[in-house]
Amino acid sequence: MRLFSQRKGIKPVKSVMQVDSMDTELRNGLWNALTIFYWNQVKYHWISEYESIDILFKRLWHNYFKKTIDTLRDYWPDTYKEIREYFFNCKWYEVYDFIEFIANNYPDKYNEVNPKFKEFCNSVLERELSAYRFVGGKITQITSEEEISEIEEALEISKPSKAVNTHLKRALDLLANRESPDYRNSIKEAISAVEAICNLITGEKRATLGQALKRIEEKVSLHPALKNAFSNLYGYTSDAEGIRHALLDEPNLSFEDAKFMLVSCSAFINYLISKASKVGIKI
Repeated sequence: MRLFSQRKGIKPVKSVMQVDSMDTELRNGLWNALTIFYWNQVKYHWISEYESIDILFKRLWHNYFKKTIDTLRDYWPDTYKEIREYFFNCKWYEVYDFIEFIANNYPDKYNEVNPKFKEFCNSVLERELSAYRFVGGKITQITSEEEISEIEEALEISKPSKAVNTHLKRALDLLANRESPDYRNSIKEAISAVEAICNLITGEKRATLGQALKRIEEKVSLHPALKNAFSNLYGYTSDAEGIRHALLDEPNLSFEDAKFMLVSCSAFINYLISKASKVGIKI
């Protein structure tokens, strides 16, 4: 269940998207991945009875924890308790260090376990809106600080305009809904936020996007090439077969699609508000 602050877009975007933090649900999900693909292999009490697990833990002790191997207990319940305590008490970034190490150090003879583990982790990371994924065997940040900053700036700078701000918050809310993310409508809300800011700048509430962008081009010295680029990117056309409709009709819209549109729309809103301010147009 999402908190009030998450639903209303009040909680910092960086926290919602888990850039430099990790909530309990995400940590639990990654631990479950470790349990399913590695820990559950140990059916009895002695680690040494399982060659691959034995090698993995010796590598953990020597290369990751950098402890002496003679402190590694062969008795599984004791060792399991020790690594579990570490996992649930370490820093958020150390969790990523740990799962990356496991995925690259488990001796996977038939290349079956590690790929499935990374795939499972990525599904958890996406579900819980982590800014990171396994890419090529390494944990890689897919949501940059710059992207987060654009969204946060747009949410802040658009506060005087209820319509723009409401659409942006709704776009973020739909994207950040971990129980049932709605990427299609998140994209629609992000685009609606751009439509709203364009209408405010032009003062023409019923203008089409094409008309509004033309007026903005004249009012704030928007370069024609830039105007056309934004028109093409967001599919601002009256043609039912235009880019916008083609995008929203796509059956496999993903987190990446919705995030890209939210970041792009946020950046465009920030740009337009800044340009409007310079020529004395108050939003």
